[in-house]
Amino acid sequence: MSSLNVFRRQLKLHSTAPMTGYMRDGYCKVPAGDSGNHSVAAVVTDEFLDFTASRGNDLRQAGLTDGCKWCLCASRWLEACKAGKGAEDRMVPKVFLNATHEKALDSVDLDDLKKFAVDKEE
Repeated sequence: MSSLNVFRRQLKLHSTAPMTGYMRDGYCKVPAGDSGNHSVAAVVTDEFLDFTASRGNDLRQAGLTDGCKWCLCASRWLEACKAGKGAEDRMVPKVFLNATHEKALDSVDLDDLKKFAVDKEE
């Protein structure tokens, strides 16, 4: 069975440079062992990297820099969204909906994801 995105269509590849995903296969899949729900396909910013580091998860240690595509924990993305000041706030990572796993919807509302989307439904 293939993984599905938030539109219940086949999940798209997110990034191989850097190689992302819980399984480091480029996809934001959520296997049974992924208790962090690394489902949100996003592009990180310096502001987000500062935000998540302040909460104990310094993604720069994984080599991430401004502009890297990464599969984020749905709860951390939502936390940044709630702390942010709207769609233009660089603290909230932009989202690739077609590469965001449907499990993101366990924590995040699709309408919130759409506000920060860089792509549309395919």
